[in-house]
Amino acid sequence: MAAVGPLSSPSGALCRLVLTLTILMFACDACKNVILHVPSKLDAEKFVGRVNLKECFKSASQIHSSDPDFRLLEDGSIYTTNAIVLPSEKRNFTVLLSNTENQEEKKIVVLLKHQTKVLKKRHSKEKALRRSKRRWAPIPCSMLENSLGPFPLFLQQVQSDTAQNYTIYYSIRGPGVDQEPLNLFYVERDTGNLYCTHPVDREQYESFELIAFATTPDGYTPELPLSLLIKIEDENDNYPIFTETTYIFTISENCRVGSTLGQVCATDKDEPDTMHTRLRYSIIEQVPAPPTPFSVHPTTGVLTVSSTQIDREVIDKYQLKIKVQDMDGQYFGLHTTSTCIIHIEDANDNLPTFTRSSYVTSVEENTVDVEILRVTVEDKDLVNTPNWRANYTILKGNENRNFKIFTDTKTNEGVLCVVKPLNYEERQQVTLQIGVVNEAPYSRESSSRSAISMATITVNVKNVDEGPECSPPVQTVRIRENVPVGTRNNGYRAYNSETRSSSGIRYRKLNDPREWVTVDENSGSITLLRSLDREAETISNGIYNITILASDGAGRTCTGTLGILLEDVNDNGPFIPRQTIIICRTTMSSVEIVAVDPDEPTNGPPFDFRLESVSNPDIQRMWRLARLNDTAARLSYQNDLPFGPYPVPVRVTDRLGQSQVTLLTVNLCDCITENDCTPHPGARSGNGEVIFGKWAILALLLGVALLFCILFTLVCGVSQTAKQPKVFPDDLAQQNLIVSNTEAPGDDKVCSTNDFTTHAVGSSAQGIGGTMGSGVKTGGQETIEMVKGGHQTMRHHHTLDSCRGGHVETDNCRYAYSEWHSFTQPRLGEVQLCNQDVDHKHTQDYVHSYNYEGKGSVAGSVGCCSEQQEDGLEFFGSFGTQI
Repeated sequence: MAAVGPLSSPSGALCRLVLTLTILMFACDACKNVILHVPSKLDAEKFVGRVNLKECFKSASQIHSSDPDFRLLEDGSIYTTNAIVLPSEKRNFTVLLSNTENQEEKKIVVLLKHQTKVLKKRHSKEKALRRSKRRWAPIPCSMLENSLGPFPLFLQQVQSDTAQNYTIYYSIRGPGVDQEPLNLFYVERDTGNLYCTHPVDREQYESFELIAFATTPDGYTPELPLSLLIKIEDENDNYPIFTETTYIFTISENCRVGSTLGQVCATDKDEPDTMHTRLRYSIIEQVPAPPTPFSVHPTTGVLTVSSTQIDREVIDKYQLKIKVQDMDGQYFGLHTTSTCIIHIEDANDNLPTFTRSSYVTSVEENTVDVEILRVTVEDKDLVNTPNWRANYTILKGNENRNFKIFTDTKTNEGVLCVVKPLNYEERQQVTLQIGVVNEAPYSRESSSRSAISMATITVNVKNVDEGPECSPPVQTVRIRENVPVGTRNNGYRAYNSETRSSSGIRYRKLNDPREWVTVDENSGSITLLRSLDREAETISNGIYNITILASDGAGRTCTGTLGILLEDVNDNGPFIPRQTIIICRTTMSSVEIVAVDPDEPTNGPPFDFRLESVSNPDIQRMWRLARLNDTAARLSYQNDLPFGPYPVPVRVTDRLGQSQVTLLTVNLCDCITENDCTPHPGARSGNGEVIFGKWAILALLLGVALLFCILFTLVCGVSQTAKQPKVFPDDLAQQNLIVSNTEAPGDDKVCSTNDFTTHAVGSSAQGIGGTMGSGVKTGGQETIEMVKGGHQTMRHHHTLDSCRGGHVETDNCRYAYSEWHSFTQPRLGEVQLCNQDVDHKHTQDYVHSYNYEGKGSVAGSVGCCSEQQEDGLEFFGSFGTQI
């Protein structure tokens, strides 16, 4: 039993067996005929199949096809050169292999077969060739990827020799059948014909290993499972792809020929080790235009330098377009491109050179730590790199070390400074020789010329230097008013009195009345901070003055004035300054009005005067305007207007159409001259308000004064009533503090108190224990005060009238007990202890608290605050048991 491919016509079992043996023979001997199953229609550049050339003729040096519609590659791949259609079921051509050295030749016949019919179920009566040994083995099978069909596409037939004796059913399993991808292959149960249902991509599936089964209808398996390998033949359907879309390399400009820049690399998904994946690299485009100083290896993609003409100062970047193509670079191969950018790295192949061979400068004597000169160099190398940065050196003339030169890192200039004072009387001129080199060493051979550039500096020593000169002291600049904020303009310029140069002078503002500008410190130029207005109050004759202070490096200064001449812009409408007008009807019928324009005359008169009657249509009926000259007009009233003020709006327009409305107040007055004009009785203002005359105003003022007099009288009366004395009630005749320091004994005293006050009457007297009261006796009245620490606490004022031993009138000298108690208790608490001995101990008599003794008691309160006298105190006998 065996598996075979299709036949042109099914003529019997014997024929099938013979054909099977023939195909096996072809597979073993590559020099013999090769059969390829192809569709009936083939497109141009389509892969047909592959023959094994090396097994046929290993030393073949030339390969030719006898049919021009087909071409062969070195690996045996066969491609169509044109679109062809097979006219019949078969077409063949010959592959000629030859060796030019020994003139040996071999041929391979390739048979293209279009299978239109497949083997059907064999007739039961067909006779098969009996073999001595039966076998169940696979036949090599392949399928072209991306096949165009027709589908289902017949691949081969699986056969078992046991089919001669049994009815055999064929089946398959494996990838492409019951595994992913599902249903790609199937086999006919009765015939064993194997089919493919749709195209296959080799890059996804390189081959399929199926398992074939042969069983009888009753489930008997006369054969072991057969392994079928279906290989997918590669088609050149994948473009080679670069690993990067853009390659970036860097190489030094002084590199040698053959130096490697880098490598470009591409991959191809087609079958390895075939023409489909044999890649070739090439440079197809260059920016800038050739000659190209680079080359690429065709098989490795390595980029190398092929020229010595690489100069960064001429071209600092190259952009190459590199192509990779499969099929070993043949024109029909698939290709893609990538960009390669090559940056040329700078090398120090250019020396710095002075822009001038000699320099002259000057410096004041006795000046130190001041910059006197800047020298510049040219260097074509890359800016801000060690190959460009300069190092300056003083070679000769600085034996006394008066000078120093260093590099300005921002500008690469050489800055010459004085570090030790010069004496004009000793040397009036110094000659220096300076040199310059780069930070990086020079990369080229310097035998042809010196590797250092030199220049000469002549320094003149000044004897006198008066600092900056502000000449002329007043400088002007013209600026149009209303120019945009931020506008920059020339400013004040000061000069060095010796060199007449503005170099090194700094500027700043001293006075800017309206803060309109800023001054650049280095150039003196001005920049507007606010919009300029020629008609501003501080502007005189259109000139705005700014005071500038100029200073040099040594701190010497001068002052100048910058006058900004403001060029006028027609930004103001004309107006009438006199807005209140009086017309005396008895002597005048009109009045002259004059308009002014703040702008210059070119933007001013002649003026056009018109009545603005938009808000009040009666204006035209009541008033009339007549032009007098370019700046004036005559305003007159119409009809018989009543006396009084009238608002009259007048629009004045200048020659360029700028206008403004001025509201005039015209007062029609019954007068001879304007000074005699007074408001007419009953006259009303233009807005309907009542106007009062001078007599009416005087009457109002008199009425207000009378009202104030009445109020003042009422206030005075109320004040006198409030000053009536307040007396004590009857219930506290003897509850008052009395004075007991009288010189006449036996007088009982009842205080007739007018008020309790803190006003001091007499001087204070200091006691041993604290501050005591003092008494003043005047004309039958006695006043006692109690003070504490110099501050008054209480005063008693009472009369000494008939209070001795007889009836005492207490109705007018007593307060209620609650009032008296509330007055005395807080103040007694403030009184310090009195009558202490030398040891500051309390005596037997100091302030005690006494209870209320009842209404009408004739006894007074006793305490240390009373004067202790032996005479004149007979009234103590009346205290009784209360003490």
